[in-house]
Amino acid sequence: MSTIATTRPSRIGPARKKRIDWTGPLLVSPYLIYNIIFWVYPFVWGFIIAFQKWNIISPDREFVGLDNYIKSLSNPQFWNALWVTFKFWIVFLPAVIVASLGLALLLQRIKRFRGLYIAGFLASYTMAGVAYSIIFNLLLAGNGMVNNAIWEIFHVRVPWFTDPRIAMVSIALVVVWKFIGYYGLIFLAGLQAIPRELYEAATIDGASPWTCFWRITIPMINPSITIVFVFATILAFGIFTEPYLITGGGPLGSTRTFMLIIYQKTFENLEAGYGSAMAILMAAFSFGAVALVRKGVEREVEA
Repeated sequence: MSTIATTRPSRIGPARKKRIDWTGPLLVSPYLIYNIIFWVYPFVWGFIIAFQKWNIISPDREFVGLDNYIKSLSNPQFWNALWVTFKFWIVFLPAVIVASLGLALLLQRIKRFRGLYIAGFLASYTMAGVAYSIIFNLLLAGNGMVNNAIWEIFHVRVPWFTDPRIAMVSIALVVVWKFIGYYGLIFLAGLQAIPRELYEAATIDGASPWTCFWRITIPMINPSITIVFVFATILAFGIFTEPYLITGGGPLGSTRTFMLIIYQKTFENLEAGYGSAMAILMAAFSFGAVALVRKGVEREVEA
């Protein structure tokens, strides 16, 4: 007996158009609009102005080609700002890494109310730069609270912001106070991602806590270290509020950063093209420094 298989003819209708879900683009559109208005447009406009001579007030602009770039690179203030940036970075980076990593290690040991401690240390990061700059300027003044305490103990007064040799170092330490909580949270996230089994196996093999720290902890938090290195490098090139409010670029130009020079050239001397060219050069140096930092520090982590 044979069976005859019957099949119904398939109904092939017209091809349906693929429906586009606009939920994602609508949700990110405010962020995209914000970046276009406050980042993309100013950058393009600044790039155009860098090839022109313009005093901001007059509608007339004169095309000068690369003169603004040549003028910037031939200005000793530009290279002094690069040296000031390096001096800030060489002090700020190791200080903030040691302090924030130490804070993260302490927070990792806290079992109760950890969130409360984290919020307390993050409070410094949320404080406005103007506010804490004024506070530290008063605390570290010649007759401020800190110097008065040092005088009572050691009978000396430290010229925190008046000595060209240590003025930028003092500002770097002030900025460390601001970012210790933020960077500490980054390190804490890296520490919590390390498998506990690695420490248990190392302890069984007889490794000391110091060995575990250098052989396990430091290599495993390399992504966090890289992030802090990159953030600190970008911060060094873009620091403005603290030198502007505490020292005004002095004494003797020892704290005159890139942003401070750009502000003075653009808004005080009304040389917008000159300031834009210097800003673009600063950005190029910053990107190059970040690339070198990542190449020298970033490593692939294997558990």
